[in-house]
Amino acid sequence: MFAAENGLKGDPRLQAISEAIRVVPHFPKQGIMFQDITTLLLDHKAFKDTVDIFVDRYRDMDISVVAGVEARGFMFGPSIALAIGAKFVPLRKPRKLPGKVISEEYELEYGTDCLEMHVGAVQPGERALVIDDLVATGGTLSAAIRLLERVGAEVVECACVVGLREVKGQRRLNGKPLYILVEPRQMDNCC
Repeated sequence: MFAAENGLKGDPRLQAISEAIRVVPHFPKQGIMFQDITTLLLDHKAFKDTVDIFVDRYRDMDISVVAGVEARGFMFGPSIALAIGAKFVPLRKPRKLPGKVISEEYELEYGTDCLEMHVGAVQPGERALVIDDLVATGGTLSAAIRLLERVGAEVVECACVVGLREVKGQRRLNGKPLYILVEPRQMDNCC
């Protein structure tokens, strides 16, 4: 579900967030319109508005865990977690976390990847939010959901700053709601 379809229709913050995201054509390969959220982070107002919209949505949902997907989920997750009184749990690529971890592999367009989380970071029965910058196929979010559910967490929702109107992998989210702020832009008017 898009924020504009859930009470924020016409909210000027959404337009500002969208405009703050730079589009880089043909990166990392031909045909890809890369949605570069680093320019959103440079715009303190748009960045704050992004976090505020998520905080307003999740403040009263009794979420105790905000799980951020490496690496760009780390840019939004901690601020949201602090504001709603939850802990932040990083979901990392393999061999990035010291100590004992639990892992979940997932399919990519060409090959596989893996997310890891510290053993004991999430307790059974905790209510979790998964946050990332962008969703396209849903593969990474699906792996995050499986990882959290394997330790007994209840995944309340997944949230992304940017997402396609028809996420190809929505069915991969096992019925978990998906909240998206803005659609990807196709071209950039910036230099």
